[in-house]
Amino acid sequence: MIELTKAEENILNYLWELGEGTVQDVLALIPGEKKPSRTTISTVIRILERKKAVAHRAINRRDYIYYPVLKKEDYSRWQLFGMLKRYFNNSFASLTSCFAKESNISLEELDQLIEEAKKNLEGPSKTNE
Repeated sequence: MIELTKAEENILNYLWELGEGTVQDVLALIPGEKKPSRTTISTVIRILERKKAVAHRAINRRDYIYYPVLKKEDYSRWQLFGMLKRYFNNSFASLTSCFAKESNISLEELDQLIEEAKKNLEGPSKTNE
């Protein structure tokens, strides 16, 4: 999996939201009055292309439509497991405990999490019996 800077990740998030779009489309999604320049967005997108996270197709001689090649689910999963490894010694129990403490998760929500995990671990064949 590829490493992305915060700026690259932000631009890729806009492309995931759009599905596909021009540099101007991405720029239009960026909130606030002080936005990066069109050139900056274009440069970040070209870097994402070199990293094989984004591809493009021409709509004319000067304009391109960009679209994500890297799937959000794949990147999110990779990031989550990287965080689990780096900060929680690959311990899902430690990660869950941290989130439970920091977010004041209720016992009911924790029970829901455990039930969902059980269903996912059992798979469709055991839950349909």
